[in-house]
Amino acid sequence: MVIAKAWVLKKHFDGFPKTSDFDLKQIELPNLKDGGEQKLLLASVFLSVDPYMRPYSRRDMKEGDIMIGTQVARIIESKNPAFAVGAFVVGNRGWRTHFISDGKDLQLLPSNWPESLPKSLALGTVGMPGLTAYFGLLEVCKMKPGETVLVNAAAGAVGSVVGQLAKIAGCKVVGCAGSDDKVAYLKKLGFDEAFNYKTVKSLDEALRKASPDGYDCFFDNVGGEFASVAIDQMKKYGRIAVCGAISQYNNSVPQKGPYVQIPMIFKELRMEGFIVSRWNNRREEGVNALLKWVVEGKVKYHEQVTEGFENMPMAFIGMLKGENIGKAVVKV
Repeated sequence: MVIAKAWVLKKHFDGFPKTSDFDLKQIELPNLKDGGEQKLLLASVFLSVDPYMRPYSRRDMKEGDIMIGTQVARIIESKNPAFAVGAFVVGNRGWRTHFISDGKDLQLLPSNWPESLPKSLALGTVGMPGLTAYFGLLEVCKMKPGETVLVNAAAGAVGSVVGQLAKIAGCKVVGCAGSDDKVAYLKKLGFDEAFNYKTVKSLDEALRKASPDGYDCFFDNVGGEFASVAIDQMKKYGRIAVCGAISQYNNSVPQKGPYVQIPMIFKELRMEGFIVSRWNNRREEGVNALLKWVVEGKVKYHEQVTEGFENMPMAFIGMLKGENIGKAVVKV
């Protein structure tokens, strides 16, 4: 018999999440039975903390539910021939140390995953955030070689991949982030222009200086005031992929604006919100492409690893505060 630990949502977040909004529970898992549906016992090895958890918790969860999220897990007992003991999978079973599955909701890591590559990348650059960048650029922005791509929150799990994929495609890339260390990281990744939006005197001027001709594609992870300023600097027929709105997730009072209609009309812009699950049927294509680029060194990664399952809430709060460079994960 296995005792699993799980973090539950004790209280819906009011403004910024607090550690007191979470509760650590113990759950007794039943033994696996022959012939039953529950044929796999898994142990989480890495757990993901992501911005989407903040708005989704309000929309999809009730108080007392296990916090939503994905993990890389190892199979420790199997009665399903498709899943060998010791194999690693990506699951979507929330903040828990162990769980039982019938295997239908699990994705095996690719068989060609190099031993030298951290398996936690299946939650980041070669996982949901990387796929978000891949499909957002290809299918929503429809970037073309020679175009100029703008991405905010550019040192985060999604933004850092957006910039690198745009460079691979032959685009000029402008990124912004919230610290000088993050800006230095963007330069290291090969961004053509990068600036700290917290220290520039004028966001409008900084964007104009980075690309005087404007922007063909804008990959927006932030929303709010930044989006309002950036939309004014789009080129005619520009495309805007609305991926996230982290500037608004923790607001107790909704922000006013931005009002986008005039630049949208005059510049004939296309603005589209998207969720990466739209392309679940092409997941293998995206994972294989990202894995290949990482192995070849064309896409670099950085992980902010927090040790210890007991530190999940602090890792989540730190990520929302922008304390991480690259992908924030928790090692159990």
